[in-house]
Amino acid sequence: MKKRKLLTIVMIIAVSGMIATVFQSCKPKQKYLGLQLYSIRDSIRKDVPAAIEKVADMGYKFVEPAGYGDGKFYDMEPADFRALCEENGLTVISSHTSRPMPDSANYDQTMAWWDACIDAHVAVGAKYIVQPSMGRSAYESIENLKKWCDYFNEVGEKCNAKGIRFGYHNHDREFTTVHGDTIMYDFMLENTDPAKVMFQMDLYWVVEGKANPVDYFNKYPGRFELWHIKDKEEIGASGMMDFPSIWAAAEISGMQYGIVEVEQYNFDQFTSCQKSLEYLNEADFVVMPE
Repeated sequence: MKKRKLLTIVMIIAVSGMIATVFQSCKPKQKYLGLQLYSIRDSIRKDVPAAIEKVADMGYKFVEPAGYGDGKFYDMEPADFRALCEENGLTVISSHTSRPMPDSANYDQTMAWWDACIDAHVAVGAKYIVQPSMGRSAYESIENLKKWCDYFNEVGEKCNAKGIRFGYHNHDREFTTVHGDTIMYDFMLENTDPAKVMFQMDLYWVVEGKANPVDYFNKYPGRFELWHIKDKEEIGASGMMDFPSIWAAAEISGMQYGIVEVEQYNFDQFTSCQKSLEYLNEADFVVMPE
């Protein structure tokens, strides 16, 4: 009787292990994806530690802050913010921040600001600094836009010296603004040095600007090291984004990291970010660089 009971227990354990293995194999793989923290902009300003913990619990692997200022991230010293993220199993891959193009009167002040900014990003462990927008002057003429490109090249050179990549994040206006027969975004790609300036393509804003991300990947291969993976609301919900075709061209784009951003919501901010991540984890066509 004892042998029978022992055999029964062993069989139960074995079967339970098989069931657990099958269950685990059915769960979608947790892909290496990050979250732009602007997606939870209301919550993170109220309670940074709680917000970061929730981001990690959802299954995101890294973050992209949008809260750098005065040498700090969300009012935390770079080392403290880095430690908070790492305690939750997250890293800071990139960060959004900006400084207007200087004139002769404030050139030295602006460059000193960038020096301090870059040092803070080194301390937080970031690999990229991304300027998310430009001033109105950039949209007014090719001459002004060329000045912005020269400015970005200079900032990019400073970043390179500290082991960080500098880049620019688009909206739709870079595609809808045309000077003569020159599309603004094309001009930027052709007048920035690839060694100094990469581009973070916001996939949704490209489509909103009536352009095709894949066309840009093919025309300017390797320039798009970061993607903002975005939809009108939660990722995959609108039907307007041809994500399978976009991902089929991921390698030629130069994409190194994919970052989810949710700006509009059908749910609360965290639920919308969770649903967006679930969509990407469950989609077979979504393959991220290792």
